Amino acid sequence: MDHILIVDDDPNIRSLLRDYLCDMGYETSTAENGAQMDRIIKTSQVDLIVLDLMLDGEDGLDITRELRRDDSVPIIILSARGGLLDRILGLEMGADDYLPKPFDPRELVAKIKVVLRRARALPDTRRAEPAAFVSFAGWRLDTRMKQMLSPDGVIVSLGGSDFRTLRALLDHPNRPLSREFLLDQVFGKERTPLDRSIDVCISRLRQHLKDAARRAALIRTVRNEGYMLVADVAYES
Repeated sequence: MDHILIVDDDPNIRSLLRDYLCDMGYETSTAENGAQMDRIIKTSQVDLIVLDLMLDGEDGLDITRELRRDDSVPIIILSARGGLLDRILGLEMGADDYLPKPFDPRELVAKIKVVLRRARALPDTRRAEPAAFVSFAGWRLDTRMKQMLSPDGVIVSLGGSDFRTLRALLDHPNRPLSREFLLDQVFGKERTPLDRSIDVCISRLRQHLKDAARRAALIRTVRNEGYMLVADVAYES
């Protein structure tokens, strides 16, 4: 049974979502702030977090960023602020999806199913088997921990969507991949071609990988074709 953690400072929303998700077959916990969320994460296995962006006295974006430093648990952000900028900021902080308030609980369940399905398609960070590594241009990606080791020995943790984007690029090195292909690989078919989420992921990865003083950009934009990772790739078991 999947364990969903609801983080929202509104007791009515916590109660409504807890009851609905329990009826849908999920194990459900609730927290009203970041401190309660941290305690639950440390004491139990959480498969997905539903996080309100506007907690009382706390910023959900900051919580998302802090989570992404140490954990790859999928995150769906809820917010009454449904503007494009807020959606982009949520994705930039490492969220896997975004749902504006008010919403139908059935839509949230649909998103939960999609995000969990994507997460299971990737290597499980909790398994005990040896991690697989992918090396490229001096970087080394740990596919189990969803972390990169830079040429200078700096560890960079990746959010779920950034990790999936990088894996897609690494699986097709030196070959342009269309935005539509990447959207399908990273976010699934519920996204539309006009969605800019993949561009946000590419921008974030470029920030991690850029080293203009020593080499050209590793992720290049190919006009009318998409994005391409320019590097030789080697896999290690």
